[in-house]
Amino acid sequence: MWGCCGSCRCSPSLACTFSAPFSHKPNMSNNTVGENGTAHDMQSTAYALMYGSVMALGLPLNAVSLWILLRRHGITSPSTVFMVNLAISDLLLVISLPARVFFYATGTWPLGSLACVCFTMLFRNNFRSSIIFITFISVDRLLAVVYPLRSRRVRTTANAWRAAVLIWLLLYTVNVPESVKSMRIVNGYNGSLCFEFRRRSGDSHISFLHSFFSVFVLTLLGVNIVCTVLVTWTLRRRVNESAKVDNKVNVMLILAVNLLMFTIFFLPLSLFMFKSAVPYITPMTCFATVNCCLDPLLQHSVTSIDKAHVASPNRKGIICTCFAQKNVKTKHGLYLK
Repeated sequence: MWGCCGSCRCSPSLACTFSAPFSHKPNMSNNTVGENGTAHDMQSTAYALMYGSVMALGLPLNAVSLWILLRRHGITSPSTVFMVNLAISDLLLVISLPARVFFYATGTWPLGSLACVCFTMLFRNNFRSSIIFITFISVDRLLAVVYPLRSRRVRTTANAWRAAVLIWLLLYTVNVPESVKSMRIVNGYNGSLCFEFRRRSGDSHISFLHSFFSVFVLTLLGVNIVCTVLVTWTLRRRVNESAKVDNKVNVMLILAVNLLMFTIFFLPLSLFMFKSAVPYITPMTCFATVNCCLDPLLQHSVTSIDKAHVASPNRKGIICTCFAQKNVKTKHGLYLK
């Protein structure tokens, strides 16, 4: 999405190599130009290796994880619905990575503008959908632990599917104007560049996307922090020694992994986008793709919780803190499901 400014020759790395009349250093020696070209080649090689490693690791991990979720556990809870959609999102990311590996390894894009835009939209949708579904999982844990009775009508598999379908529809609706704008930019380079055409400064469309993504990530990060604080407080206050410690640990592991995902992968990228720190956006985008290799850890924790339930009486005599979608009879004849 970034584009070069001025009269320059774009390479598939972070920087532009300006022609002599527009160079900031017109007397630059050939040795300096050669060193810059070598640095650009090293950066491109690093990106290709990084994307290739994520592809090689993420494809089997998420494929196996999706198979386990669908065949062995079944979709029996809202959290499982969100985990299935998260695995699908990660697989979409992996599908888009071979194109990036080829581009950064060769420095060329022979597939044309349409293919470039399609791969770009797949890549963007992974980040957006991953952030949303990770947040949905945190909110689901919040409702299950803090509001087990009041949320039982909301926390249903059908509602989870409705929310997931709505998210996908919104994402692909947003892709329509993005694709039109991106197509114009790619066509400006005769379809010979891809993934690195976002460097054009002063583009209001790109600036808006960067600002919106930053606010979007920070908002959902705040939601995850609130969920973590409330769930931690509830577990420490209500779960007594008779509760199964394994489930308590798994709940906290889910929330901890969610916060780590945001803090390590998504937060730095959103901050650099907000500040329009162009030289750092490409490497941070590359690094953020590693999140798809860690999502199976989150899926394992969720499925472990959904296979067990915890029932312990609190001070009010009502059984709370039900971590699974099991039928649990309370003291007053109520059932949590």
